[in-house]
Amino acid sequence: IYTSGTTGTPKGVMLTHENLLFSARTTALLRQMDNRDKLYVVLPISHIVGVSLTLMTLMTGGTVRLVSKYDPAALAKAIAEEGITILNGVPATYQRLLEYKRLSGVPKLNKGSLRYIGVAGAPLDPDLKSRVEAELGLPLLNGYGITECAPGISGVRIEAPRPDSAVGQIVPGVEGRIIDRDGKLAANGAVGELHVRGKNVMLGYYRAPDLTEKVIDRDGWFNTGDLAYLDGDCMFIVGRTKEMIIRSGFNVYPAEVEAVLSSHDAVVQSAVVGRAADGNEEVVAFVQLLKGSNVTPSELMAFASKQLTSYKRPSQIIVLDALPATSTGKILKHKLAESLRGT
Repeated sequence: IYTSGTTGTPKGVMLTHENLLFSARTTALLRQMDNRDKLYVVLPISHIVGVSLTLMTLMTGGTVRLVSKYDPAALAKAIAEEGITILNGVPATYQRLLEYKRLSGVPKLNKGSLRYIGVAGAPLDPDLKSRVEAELGLPLLNGYGITECAPGISGVRIEAPRPDSAVGQIVPGVEGRIIDRDGKLAANGAVGELHVRGKNVMLGYYRAPDLTEKVIDRDGWFNTGDLAYLDGDCMFIVGRTKEMIIRSGFNVYPAEVEAVLSSHDAVVQSAVVGRAADGNEEVVAFVQLLKGSNVTPSELMAFASKQLTSYKRPSQIIVLDALPATSTGKILKHKLAESLRGT
């Protein structure tokens, strides 16, 4: 299965049957799935999450409702009328659902038989989380996984929802550790690179032994390339190592800036990247606005400046009709970064 290529060229990930079945079974158990469940699967089954959702439903005897293209109006109708019990998506799935509700004038979405709503694939904006929960009357349970791990690594438990954007505890049968810049175990609460080991880890990258060697060590530990920290046994993801912006010696995690911008009423979604500038890096934000909105970049800048310390504030905010994204809704940040070259 190929990675989404959000930070560069997609890589072929060699996953075994054991990788796939271990991850699907573990996730199904944590979600307490059985043959009464009906999953709405809008994420493509050429994507690791679509594959895993389909497998876990088949393993528990449930029903998969496959959808070829995401349409928030069709999703709202399916939830209300078709007995959907479980919905998984990326943040954009829920953003667009709320946007549809707002623009269509529907007073409130009918949650039907929904019992579980999950999100993964991109940083979860706390404001989006609270709005979704208020609308559907269910906790939005955040999780974390990557293609190379088939994909499940961690998730907020159904019996212990959280009010924050944590990605929860590492799943049973998988080991995790946070490694600092010196290659040592990071202290609790300190940010470092997340390494994992378990039956979910891929064999390697297809026809790329050099790339495989860079990410999987001799002891089987896989470097996810994601920056994280632990609060006790609960994990928080702060961003990709490749995406971190170093501005005047300070680390800027795009997800933090994006969370602030996305909390503005007129913003559907946002993406933050770095731009080289005189031996330093600038913070540049791209935003997609609600249709019909006339808010200006300067107004968004003033809004963000009240909530961000000086080195985290964007040097520029660019409004686009739509942000470039994969078929699963993941924003292609490398395309945004490329658009800035020479500007």
